[in-house]
Amino acid sequence: MKVAVTAVAPDINAQQEPRFGRAPYFVIVDTESMEWEGLENPGASATGGAAIEAVQFLSRHGVDAVVCAGNYGPNAFDSLKAAGIRMYANPHGGSIASVVESFKAGKLAEVTTPGREGMGGGHGHGHGRGRGWR
Repeated sequence: MKVAVTAVAPDINAQQEPRFGRAPYFVIVDTESMEWEGLENPGASATGGAAIEAVQFLSRHGVDAVVCAGNYGPNAFDSLKAAGIRMYANPHGGSIASVVESFKAGKLAEVTTPGREGMGGGHGHGHGRGRGWR
C-alpha cells in the first residue's frame, strides 16, 4: 500500500505538516518495503484549488491513503473520496517514519467526514461589540 504523509521537507525523517492542500511536500511510502520518495506538492503554490491539485498529484502517483493532522476541508475530502484515496488523521505530528509506523499499526483514525475549510486565516463572524471612535 502507498501512503502519502504531508511533510515540511521531502525526507522520511522530516516532521509531519498539519495542512493538506498547502503542505509543502508529500512523502510517499510503500508500507510493505518502506521505500519512500519525497515530492514537492504542486498544490502548495496554487492560487486556488490547492487541495484539488494535490489530490490529482497523489492520484497520479498511485497513492492509496493520505495522512495529515486530520483537517480535510470539503474540497479535499470530496476530491480524495472521488479518487478512492482514504484519509487518516494524525493530530500528534512527529516524523514521517513514526507516522507511517502508527499507520501500519492501525493507530490512526480514518476520516469519514470533512472538516472545516482550511486551517487558520478565518473569516471572523464575531459580531463585534466595539464602541467605535471616541
